Amino acid sequence: MSLYSIGEVARICGINPVTLRAWQRRYGLLKPQRSEGGHRLFDDQDLETIQTILAWINRGVPVGQVKALLEGTLSPLPSGWSQSEQRLLSVLQEDKGHKLRQTLTELGRDYPGEGLVNNVLRPLRARLAAKGSTLFLRGLLDGALIEHAVMCMNAARKNPGIKVLLIGWGEIDRIELWLEAIARSQQGVQVELLPEPFEDPYLDGVKAQQILIWAEGRLTGVQRNKLSQWQEMGLPVLLLGSAAVLLQTTQQDASAHCPEDGGYPDDPQLT
Repeated sequence: MSLYSIGEVARICGINPVTLRAWQRRYGLLKPQRSEGGHRLFDDQDLETIQTILAWINRGVPVGQVKALLEGTLSPLPSGWSQSEQRLLSVLQEDKGHKLRQTLTELGRDYPGEGLVNNVLRPLRARLAAKGSTLFLRGLLDGALIEHAVMCMNAARKNPGIKVLLIGWGEIDRIELWLEAIARSQQGVQVELLPEPFEDPYLDGVKAQQILIWAEGRLTGVQRNKLSQWQEMGLPVLLLGSAAVLLQTTQQDASAHCPEDGGYPDDPQLT
């Protein structure tokens, strides 16, 4: 039977060790063995349990209900994400900075970073941007998110992990960089973030195992050519944001219509 340290489990499952400890101590979801030195050791069954926990959480089940679900004593109530969003909004409305930071820390401890970012933080920011009367609250949230991201990034650097550079390209919502940093750091990635976006990034000589580029909207022809050049040079570039989704969709459509030459005859940005 294989045994894994908490660091190994964190890398395998993409979960911050802090979250694993919280699941054990606060919620009783895990019961790892201990080495002679007192360190946690997880077996394959523990890994299966963690994957099950993640599945419930990704469906929106509050982490506090997961134990009863694992034990079969509760029917699923998939409303955890909306509850967490409302909890964060209520704290924002109190205008108490210390409580807001504490709440973010608690949510970041209890939930995987990617799920928290995609299901709570991004939806809440969009909700607050819908009305002029709530833009001030969004500003308060954004400030707290930057602080929280810095804390997550610093914590990730204390443990082994791949080193990535995260930058923005063109006109973007800059807070998205910090949200991405939260999600990546919670997965054990060491993120170096450049907060000011670039119109024309120069990546030659960048020392990083991966270069994450956040871009929004449809890439221009110049940007597409630049991206192709980076890929041809063998740079470890990964495009993120809505630009990545739009580019993939355009390539799929072009492949369907022009499978032989791979051209983009209907895209005026390429002419």
